Amino acid sequence: MAELVYNESGRLLFTKEMKKEYTILMPQMLPIHFEMFRQLLLLEGYKVEQLNNDSRNVVDEGLKYVHNDTCYPALLVIGQFMDGIKNGGYDPHKIALFITQTGGGCRASNYIHLLRKALKKAGMDYIPVISVSFGLESNPGFSLTITLIQKLVYGMMYGDLIMNVANQVRPYEATQGDTDLMVQDWIKELVDRFQHGKGMSRKAMRAIFDEIIADFEAIPITGEEKVRVGVVGEIYVKFSALGNNHLEEFLLSEGAEPVVPGLTDFMIFKIYNRVVDVDIYGGSFAKKEVCEFFMGYIQKCQHDMIDALEKSRFRAPGDFEQLRQLVQGYLGEGCKMGEGWLLTAEMLELIHSGTNNIVCTQPFGCLPNHIVGKGMIRALKDNYPDSNIVAIDYDPSATKINQENRIKLMLANGKAMAKKKKQQQEAAV
Repeated sequence: MAELVYNESGRLLFTKEMKKEYTILMPQMLPIHFEMFRQLLLLEGYKVEQLNNDSRNVVDEGLKYVHNDTCYPALLVIGQFMDGIKNGGYDPHKIALFITQTGGGCRASNYIHLLRKALKKAGMDYIPVISVSFGLESNPGFSLTITLIQKLVYGMMYGDLIMNVANQVRPYEATQGDTDLMVQDWIKELVDRFQHGKGMSRKAMRAIFDEIIADFEAIPITGEEKVRVGVVGEIYVKFSALGNNHLEEFLLSEGAEPVVPGLTDFMIFKIYNRVVDVDIYGGSFAKKEVCEFFMGYIQKCQHDMIDALEKSRFRAPGDFEQLRQLVQGYLGEGCKMGEGWLLTAEMLELIHSGTNNIVCTQPFGCLPNHIVGKGMIRALKDNYPDSNIVAIDYDPSATKINQENRIKLMLANGKAMAKKKKQQQEAAV
């Protein structure tokens, strides 16, 4: 068994010996993306398993170890870990926990400390926690190499594209389930290509984009265009079915087409904030140049995806620079806690692209989101009277029925507006 090693401040480290013996557990947020991230980590020699437990027991476990006034996503992530450790059949002396840490000014930066506190309270502080961050913490047995980061960027791009086209096909598929089967087929196909060293260059990625789009275009569809509903908000609650009570499934059941902005803009946003910090507050220009180079590479990959979509029948999202321009006059670039100005920019992009109906998801008491999400709704409605936005809070005590009833009211309004618009267009003809 690997020896437990601590740093000078008493933090347990994930060592190179642990890499050989330990299984790393990952929380779930984006099923398509995270499965590819898991496979890429497996190819790097790590033993990694994805936690998909999402029963009420996850919330209950979280409440045992995290105060209910703390950020709801932290409660869910820690609850998923603790439930997985206790009920997943793992040897607790042979596992490590994998969690990201942005280092921003919101409560998300405390997840890592809350998780270690929970493990200590449960008498399991011998379980190492790997903080995936840029320079905040390090572990000798885990490192984000340039090569691995590049591969993860490609995985993110594939995930965003598949999520985008799947959401545009699923509400209209002639045979229910065809889209989900295609999603799974492409995840398996990409994993197979990763294993054979394929699909890990921009040239190969552009060709694969075309293949993915062609396969989703070939799925038979039927029916009239449905009311589109954008989903924005705090990143975990926006993407995680556990966090938002399976919001996308509910929208589909109500006859709507979910439109979910991808992960890429958020990643560019986080890097761009490092550049803005130097411009506003001063700092290392060498660091700024590295961030600008990395950000530029991801933006090129994003443009590759947008170009591929624009050649197809699918709607393409705007790029990061368009988002940045849209938010001018609403929020400054120094407003970057949590999702910051990006959340408002995503709502603006949805409105400009014809998706006026928006669900803004936020953890109860999330200060950044109450400012850049809920707090900006009035300003958006003043400038875009046809925008139809509802802010939904998620926390352990919020009832699903109440959340869904509020969304139903928004949908009813959206469908009435769409009907009126269609009648006006017919009358004009």
